[in-house]
Amino acid sequence: MPVSKALSAKLPPFIRPGFQWDAAGCYLFDIDGTLLNSRDAVHYHAFRHAIRDLYGIDASIDCVPVHGNTDPGILRAVLQRAGMEEQKIIASLPAIVKKMCAEVETNREKLKPELCPGIPDLLVYLQQHGKVLGAASGNLEPVAWAKLGKAGLKGFFTFGSFSWPRETRLEIFQHAVELARSRLGPGTSVYVVGDTPSDIEAARAVGIPVITLATGIFAFDELLALKPDACLNTAADLLPSGRT
Repeated sequence: MPVSKALSAKLPPFIRPGFQWDAAGCYLFDIDGTLLNSRDAVHYHAFRHAIRDLYGIDASIDCVPVHGNTDPGILRAVLQRAGMEEQKIIASLPAIVKKMCAEVETNREKLKPELCPGIPDLLVYLQQHGKVLGAASGNLEPVAWAKLGKAGLKGFFTFGSFSWPRETRLEIFQHAVELARSRLGPGTSVYVVGDTPSDIEAARAVGIPVITLATGIFAFDELLALKPDACLNTAADLLPSGRT
């Protein structure tokens, strides 16, 4: 049985022998739980309001797994639980997505992102060492950029791969790797930085290394058990004090 998150935070960082965490040319960062944690309900309310306003369904996402999921995946699960038929779900998603994005944009100033420990220093370090950074998130694109902008991180990222029209994390990562290599060359090494088992599984399916940070809801030992290439309590573990 996994130990509590409080206890697992005391475990020493793990880096696979022979793995050079800072050797890649490009790094793909998940957003929620990796770069930041949202201390607001803007994104949450956008789900509920869009479905309610368009289809009269008072649907909650509280019983749907959201960590490591994608926005369209969450919407699909909510609509399925409400009894909507598959063909209607497919036809409905574009309008729901559009309304969600509009609501988040309207409430952009209410976003309250809290940066995960060590993230600013890590991004500066990678940027100063010539690495290209991309965002790879299950968020809808306007939602993702709104969060990164409000957090003061948007300027670090030169491109992004998001969840619409892609619906799975695997598709998002595949697209992100294609974008990275179209910009930097087909032989460019790409690493993923994430915080969920889904990040590990998708990175492995794409065939690229994955660094995990236990800064979301998953404990260090839960992530380590899935054998990522590196597993850290926070991003600060990668940069000892004074390292530049």
